[in-house]
Amino acid sequence: MKGVRASRPGRSGRAPTPKVRARRERGGGRAPLAGVRVLDLTRVLAGPFCSMMLGDMGAEVIKVEEPGKGDDTRTWPPFHGGEATYFLSVNRNKKSLTLNLKAVEGQRILRRLIARSDVLLENFRPGTMERLGFGYAALKRTHPPLVYCSISGFGESGSEAGRPGYDLIVQGESGLMDLTGFPDGPPVKVGTSIADLVAGLMAAHGVALALLARERTGHGQKVEIAMLDVMASLLTYQAGIYFATGQRPTRRGNQHPSIVPYEVFKAADAYLTVGVANNSLWERFCQALGHPELAKDPRFETEAQRVANREALIPLLNGILGERPAAEWLERLDKAGVPAGRIKTVAEVCESPHLKERGMIVSLPHPKAGTVTVFGVPIRLWATPGAVTEPPPLLGQHTEEILTRLLKMGRTKLARLRAAGVV
Repeated sequence: MKGVRASRPGRSGRAPTPKVRARRERGGGRAPLAGVRVLDLTRVLAGPFCSMMLGDMGAEVIKVEEPGKGDDTRTWPPFHGGEATYFLSVNRNKKSLTLNLKAVEGQRILRRLIARSDVLLENFRPGTMERLGFGYAALKRTHPPLVYCSISGFGESGSEAGRPGYDLIVQGESGLMDLTGFPDGPPVKVGTSIADLVAGLMAAHGVALALLARERTGHGQKVEIAMLDVMASLLTYQAGIYFATGQRPTRRGNQHPSIVPYEVFKAADAYLTVGVANNSLWERFCQALGHPELAKDPRFETEAQRVANREALIPLLNGILGERPAAEWLERLDKAGVPAGRIKTVAEVCESPHLKERGMIVSLPHPKAGTVTVFGVPIRLWATPGAVTEPPPLLGQHTEEILTRLLKMGRTKLARLRAAGVV
């Protein structure tokens, strides 16, 4: 790949274990995207989440931000050491370059950076990049190997192309909110920005596929991600019910349309989740409850009968589970091999000993915030692992480094560009 550079050493908050060192040695010690340079023009969440994942896997990510302002989320409270926690959560493993894309000199610099990059990532409204002179059709002619990824709310084609699409809007328009909440309540959004995050996941997946295809063909391509497309694709079995029967799936609270029991129950002291997806699990579940007779009840013997008789079964189970504390039920169900869990708070998850043991809670030194704690890399490649290596950057922290090292720009010219507000 063009622009190949030496990979950075990994850092996850502690020295790598002998097993990790051995895996890295077997894989040559290089992260899978080492040598790939990503020019990231995105802001807020979907695009930054995508570029963060690429950076986790070794890509050099240059985050291009507006001088004096930066990514929108840099101003969103709350703050840690003067830095927005929202921004800190999705911008590690990146370098920040401030650049005024409306200035002629800023556009000239961007063209030079594109010529030295493997991937361009943007999430402006469709048509914006074309108006700036950086649309894919134009860049394809001058930079054929470039992988060009665009993320938008509703896509670049179709009758609704170009509509602005924040996460909340797409959650509503995709049918997700129609399925979320209780039957007698209003539609409810998912507790995290799921449309943005899954769009970012799909974008990272698409970029990786395009880079793989480039290895075979020598040519880049455009990767187009529409948040609406992504969220509609997640309807899966819910859409399957409609396509097959014409029946509209509705809000069911914590119930599953095809599996019973598969929902939330109240123990004596806390809420539990239980997933009994087949008859074998049902028999073991009934044994663990101390009510083996339920397994032979003709109303509940099969998966279909339990769904048909949900209204009779669930009150019975709530009555039984409400008799004992959650810890006792979880111990019993675990011994029986029945999937179950306690509903935990966000604070409990962030302090999870299990996640800490797996390296999923990582602390990084930050020049203003002191120590920044983030979640680690969830994709585990045993031979060529990714790593959380650098804290989220300050606004423009790497401007001088990038322009002098990558574009060989002299310091006098850099000072002039700063004075003119170009960088």
